Amino acid sequence: MSVPALLRHIRLLSLLLATGWLLAASAARAAGSRPGEVRQAAVPSTARRAAFKQAYAAARQGGNDWRHLAERLRHYPLYPYLPAAALEHDIGRIGLATVTAYLKRYPDWIPADELRHDFLLELARRQDWKDFLALYQPGLGDTLACDALQARLAQGGALDFDKDLAPLWNRSSLPDACTPVLNAAHAQGLLTDRRLWSRIDRAADAGQAATIAGLAGWLPPDGRAAAQQLVLALRDPAAAVAAATSWTDGVHQRQAVALALIRLARRQSDDADKAWQQLQPRFTFGEAQRNRILSALALFRATDFKDDALARLIALPAAAQTDATREWRARVALARQDWPTVLAAIKALPDARRQDDEWRYFRARALAALGRHDQAQQQFAMLAREPTFFGFLAADRLDRPYAICPLQLAGDPQHEQALLDRPGLLRAFELYAVDLPVLARREWARALQDADPATLRLAADLANRHGWYDRAVFTLTEGEALRLYDLRFPLASRIGLVAQAEQAGIDPAWAYGILRAESAWMIDAHSSADARGLMQLVPETAAQVARRNGLDWNGGNTLYDPAVNIELGTRYLAQMAARFNGAPWLASAAYNAGPDNVGQWLAARGTLAPDLFIATIPFKETREYVARVMAFSVIYDWRLNGKAVPMVSRMNAVGQPYALPNASTARKSIVCPASVAASAPATPAAALPQHPGSETRKD
Repeated sequence: MSVPALLRHIRLLSLLLATGWLLAASAARAAGSRPGEVRQAAVPSTARRAAFKQAYAAARQGGNDWRHLAERLRHYPLYPYLPAAALEHDIGRIGLATVTAYLKRYPDWIPADELRHDFLLELARRQDWKDFLALYQPGLGDTLACDALQARLAQGGALDFDKDLAPLWNRSSLPDACTPVLNAAHAQGLLTDRRLWSRIDRAADAGQAATIAGLAGWLPPDGRAAAQQLVLALRDPAAAVAAATSWTDGVHQRQAVALALIRLARRQSDDADKAWQQLQPRFTFGEAQRNRILSALALFRATDFKDDALARLIALPAAAQTDATREWRARVALARQDWPTVLAAIKALPDARRQDDEWRYFRARALAALGRHDQAQQQFAMLAREPTFFGFLAADRLDRPYAICPLQLAGDPQHEQALLDRPGLLRAFELYAVDLPVLARREWARALQDADPATLRLAADLANRHGWYDRAVFTLTEGEALRLYDLRFPLASRIGLVAQAEQAGIDPAWAYGILRAESAWMIDAHSSADARGLMQLVPETAAQVARRNGLDWNGGNTLYDPAVNIELGTRYLAQMAARFNGAPWLASAAYNAGPDNVGQWLAARGTLAPDLFIATIPFKETREYVARVMAFSVIYDWRLNGKAVPMVSRMNAVGQPYALPNASTARKSIVCPASVAASAPATPAAALPQHPGSETRKD
């Protein structure tokens, strides 16, 4: 059997065994069994699960064929999902009585909530407002709220702005279903100029050009032109600043110019700076507007590392300073290795930011560079007690072991039994076992919505026991729970990932770190960029990797198969590493921001030490991503080997070859200082799960 096939087989077996144990344990208790006894007859068999999956697929095709397939599933815990799936497919042909019958039979089920929501949308499409109002309940979202208002209007009702529209009016954008309601409000004279401009201002702040464009037509001619200038500023800031040379100096024109300059600065800081010099004499900007413009110009000249960036940041008025401008004052100084300025910039940070492990680390770096070694050693020693990227770097500076204090979840059989009595949680486990993770997460969230921390920890442990690893990652995110490393950093499919990483020629601990940072172990993770699965591969990239490595490729949906995803993901990581001399830290940056961006940053600042280079990456997400991956790599190395390769060995200098660790590589010991174990851990950024699909951008 091939490694990918073996991985799939192991995963399926673990899901079947573990979920079966949970359901059997619950059934045994319900039948009066003694603690520890499990009646195997209650375990959903492989055949029953296969029958459910077949019936569910048929139900989603509509009609009644699923009923024959589900004849023996009446007492299966997920049976109500079957008629709901059939009704969802046939929703355009069914009537209110059919839906109401399902809702009465399964009133507290998630499929009932979804059926109500979707059938209301269908009734609105039909404009069957009588049945709509009979079924509608408040609190189902803006679309249905607007449909309900439209239903009332259709029956001769009128709108009251404060009662009906005020909550919606505060939104910067609204769904299309609200358009008829807004038209009716305008016809009633409810949308005064003052109200229109209040919403336009909110939309401008939120960057919602479409909202402004939709409202502009209800303004008088002068106001309409001003609103259209705001739309231009949001959609094409370069064109807006060019056109602004002929605009009048009005309130809304100044607002549009400020927006355009700020947005242009992010894209083209030189062009924005030139436009500012040309436009500032023409417009009487208020102090707050001027400060926002000056702040944006200085910030994005800094992220572009312009020669005047540091001087511009230092010269900003106090009211124009933001957390970002203060931090970038330090980052530009780090890029120049101007250590006195680094210290001054860190001192100028707000207290909370100054205590971040990043800035404590670079303060110690600056003190050491300035010869203040005792102070530096003291700072590094404090930081080395933390299991974070900068804590590990500090420990390397002192040549100390890494401080990791694992915590084991204490057994609590009585609490576990109470938890297993929750039908919703058992449905969640069973949905995951039959490969319906989205539905499983919904059941999980509802079953545990009011759970206390101890219950959440136990639930996460139960999930891990049967292969549902992302629940622990997203649940155990603060306090003592951060020390449950075996749950938060699972070695799931260990044989498969380690073997695939070694075949690809990369460090398995690093591959685990990438996987953990990319998807947080959600096998069905799907980003807005169409990245899929555990290692978040885009289908086009995955196809290229498969061709390059002579691997099978059967389409984008196969990336949700962990075996396929890991096989292709490790090969792609190897490609990134090969492009950057094997360096995992640079390859991590390339995996997140793209190799071309990393190449540009190296061309500009490639002589910097790795820690300084990472601190000067212009994209906030990528800076934090690299730190997260490298910290995760240390933790996974420890979990795999009992010790960890020093971070300094993982972060080879630019241009120097990277030595791939092996069984004979020297690794650092892991210790748990008593002072650390006795205190509640911080919540380091590198320890938190990253939601798949986040956008890479400048600060």
